[in-house]
Amino acid sequence: MTPEDAMAELRRQVDRARAAAGVSKTALADRTRLGQVRISRTTVQQFFRTDGPIPSMDTVTALADALKLDARPWLDLRDLAAGTQAKTPPGPAPSRSRVGNARSAGSELRLVGPIPPPALAFQHRGEAIRLRTVLEGGGTAVLEGRPTAGPATGGVLFGMGGVGKSQLAADYARTTLAEGTVDIVVWLTATDRSAIVDQFAQAARELCSLGVEDPEGAARAFLAWLTPRRSTAVAVRWLVVLDNLTHPEDLRGLWPPDSPHGRTLITTRRQDAALTGSGRTRLEIGVFTPAQAVAHLVDALAAYGRTEPIDELAKLAADMGYLPLALSQAAAYLADTGESVSVYRQTLADRATALRDLAPDVLPDQQPHALAAAWALSIDHADSLRPVGLARPLLHLIAHLGPNGIPHSVLTSTPTRIYLASHRTRAAGQDSPAEPGADQVSAAEADRALSALRRLSLITRTPDAPATAVRAHQLVQHAVRDTLTPDQHRETARTAADALVAAWPDVERDTKLAQALRSNAIALAEHAKGALYEPAAHPVLNLSGNSLGVAGQFRAARDHFRRLTELAIAHLGDDHPDTLMARHNLAFWQGAAGDIAGAVAACTDLLADTARLLGEDHPDTMRARAALADLQGSAGDAAGAEAVFTGVLADRRRVLGEDHPDTLSARNNLAMWRGLAGDAAGAAADFTDLLADWRRVLNDDDDTRVLATRHNLANCQGRAGDAAGAVTAFTRLYPPSGRPHAEAWSRPSRRSRDACRPRHLAGRSREPGRRRRGLRRPIG
Repeated sequence: MTPEDAMAELRRQVDRARAAAGVSKTALADRTRLGQVRISRTTVQQFFRTDGPIPSMDTVTALADALKLDARPWLDLRDLAAGTQAKTPPGPAPSRSRVGNARSAGSELRLVGPIPPPALAFQHRGEAIRLRTVLEGGGTAVLEGRPTAGPATGGVLFGMGGVGKSQLAADYARTTLAEGTVDIVVWLTATDRSAIVDQFAQAARELCSLGVEDPEGAARAFLAWLTPRRSTAVAVRWLVVLDNLTHPEDLRGLWPPDSPHGRTLITTRRQDAALTGSGRTRLEIGVFTPAQAVAHLVDALAAYGRTEPIDELAKLAADMGYLPLALSQAAAYLADTGESVSVYRQTLADRATALRDLAPDVLPDQQPHALAAAWALSIDHADSLRPVGLARPLLHLIAHLGPNGIPHSVLTSTPTRIYLASHRTRAAGQDSPAEPGADQVSAAEADRALSALRRLSLITRTPDAPATAVRAHQLVQHAVRDTLTPDQHRETARTAADALVAAWPDVERDTKLAQALRSNAIALAEHAKGALYEPAAHPVLNLSGNSLGVAGQFRAARDHFRRLTELAIAHLGDDHPDTLMARHNLAFWQGAAGDIAGAVAACTDLLADTARLLGEDHPDTMRARAALADLQGSAGDAAGAEAVFTGVLADRRRVLGEDHPDTLSARNNLAMWRGLAGDAAGAAADFTDLLADWRRVLNDDDDTRVLATRHNLANCQGRAGDAAGAVTAFTRLYPPSGRPHAEAWSRPSRRSRDACRPRHLAGRSREPGRRRRGLRRPIG
């Protein structure tokens, strides 16, 4: 019988049996889901197609089980069709724990240890192809860019918990069995050394008939049996799978040998260097693609008798970060509860909902842990790595920031290191925190704590992109936040905010860094909620909004401060100084966005409230007067703005003194509006005097306020008719390279290119919790 005839006969026999049982092809596929081997409707449809592929042994066994028939005759036909005919050993039909057909001459195919069953709605992924390529030496699909010198005999699948490493390994093991490319498959659960030793010893007893009683001795004897020998007449082809390796050191002395006839596959969350070596290739496993995630949800829900709109499933997949384990458990939860996808998404988005509350009562696919518990062991392990006790508190901070990239400087900043020092675990098994300030944590130790988290695949690191160097999956972050008490949540959120402030540069030359800081501030505000308003509004709230405006996103800055004003009123009240600050910045960016009239009205109301609450001589009241004067000038009344600033300057001299930065800033604005009112020569004289005073007070010619004043002086010199002097000044300020001499200087903004208009970059405090001045008149 030819292979083609065998395949046709197999289809005829299965179809006759199906018809005799009175079931449709769809019902037949549904029946297979009730057995140990489950296959999809698509697989059944492909089986009955005349141009379909050769079915796997699992498919044939599942069809026979569903029809309550002996699988052996059909498996023989399947072997003929595949060109791998071999006699099936006498006894019952193959099962999940002992399946085999093709083998080397004189060898008997054996399976030691149960391979996990295929997950419901299992998705075939590109990683499976890369895995086959690596282990079979058919190419150079090495994700870390280290090509092998020859065919790899060992592969390490690593990735965070829940990405489907075990399922990919199981699919590979079943495929090698079905294709007859190995004679022996040994599947071990490698959670600890004793388990590894015991299972190797069991393999020795089953495969080698070794009578060694000592488990360690039996394990070593089995590994020796796997080692190729020249005297062996028939080579035994083997595959050893070590699933969920928890501690790489547990394999010391237990690594399967290098062999041209053997393959070793390890799944682990660990990324330790000890897992690399000659003949070993590491493959990182990521989450589903969006298309795979949606397909998984469609297939899984269909198996439960549910259909949902594709667009809703796409949104759910994105909410779950395309994580396979999360999608599987979400589908089971929806089937158990009958909830709609939209209700589930709303519940997931509710910060008060813990991930454990969204787990199904019975986990699908024999999964051992609910989603939230899947990472708990990894966090424990990371916290036990050197520097001991820092990984967990660092992950607490990471959990409050953005999932799409956290700047490295944030996680090694002074506030971060102070937090780590006061919250580190003191010793193994002891969870009580240290006394605040008892120890100091260096930036290098914080960096090594990041490495510990990476080694357990809890984060990913991209050192060549420092602005987005650290990423964590959004559900890992959610699960970590769920473990915190309300007090811990508040403290951690405010520390994360302090760390952002500490890492924020005075001058935002690096646009990628500025964008990353803003994104993290937005994520933090979403996670922290009211914590950033206890006891007062955290400076990061104003800083992130002003950063939007500095980047030219005036409308976005206006909208940010509109929301901030509403939240400040809700949390702090109308008369709180931080509410007034938010209203000040809202008025400024409202004017920058083009609504001068609205900004004037808002600033007029603000000035009245500030004077009533704080008094006429309070710095914030004078700042509000200055802001209103700026808006008055922007509306076309430069002379009126000049008159107001004359009064503001007099009051600041009286209250703050001649050399206070706010007094010098008032002189700057007065000179600006004087020039715009038509007195360019008077403005140039004012800027000349101001430049001398800034240099004397700051003693730093590279300070942005000194550079801004030099720029404004040169501009007004040109307007006053001194073109040669202006050219000389601008040439000194902006050399032919196009960049200023001082690294502290930034690119001119659209608002500061006008004649006599200042680049009002005031200094900002570096201490977390202090108010920080923004560009021109915004506060924060």
